[in-house]
Formats: sequence, structure tokens, C-alpha cells
Amino acid sequence: MILIIGGLASGKRNYVKNEYHYGDADIADGVLNGCPVLYNLQNLIFGGSISEDTLLTALLNKEIVICNEVGSGVVPIDKAERAAREATGRLCVELAEKAEKVIRICCGIPTILKC
Repeated sequence: MILIIGGLASGKRNYVKNEYHYGDADIADGVLNGCPVLYNLQNLIFGGSISEDTLLTALLNKEIVICNEVGSGVVPIDKAERAAREATGRLCVELAEKAEKVIRICCGIPTILKC
């Protein structure tokens, strides 16, 4: 599994399409299904409908997982949103440990953090 992280609208999805030759039909947007690529991982966690253990197992079977960086910036007042951001960060740490490759995208430019 390849983990790709980066800020909102930083070019993560286009990078995956261009570099790994996936089309729109191969990319699931915030839902777990049979697609090889999951985009917007943070939306699954913010929705709170799937346990972290179940989610981790499902994500490790994906070819590529794409997640927005949610830990920077202003800390939300809402306790549930803070908890979701924390859960997203913890899950990304676990995914990064187990990923074969981790890439951070900034302004459309990839930086390989782990290979």
C-alpha cells in the first residue's frame, strides 16, 4: 500500500492519476468499496461509522490511500472534530509504518518520505 498525504487541493489526486495511471473509476471518494484507490480517508474517520481497527485492515488491502493533512492550523473548538483529527493522525501513523511507500504532495510536487 502507498500512503499519499498533503494539504487540501495540493494535487494528490492528479498525482495518483498521472503517476500511477488510475482513472476516476478506480478512485473511491471517501467510501470503502472495491476500488484500488481510496481518496479522502479523513472523511471516513470524520463520519465515525467504521471502527479504527476495521478501517486499518481494509486500508492495508488498498493499493493507494490518500489523506488530507488535518493536524495543522487552528485547533477546532468542537470536541468531536478535535477527536476526529487526532484519530486521523493516529491512523496515518499506523498506515505509514506499514506502507511500502509514503509520499507527501505540496503544490503538486511529490516528496518521498518512505520508500
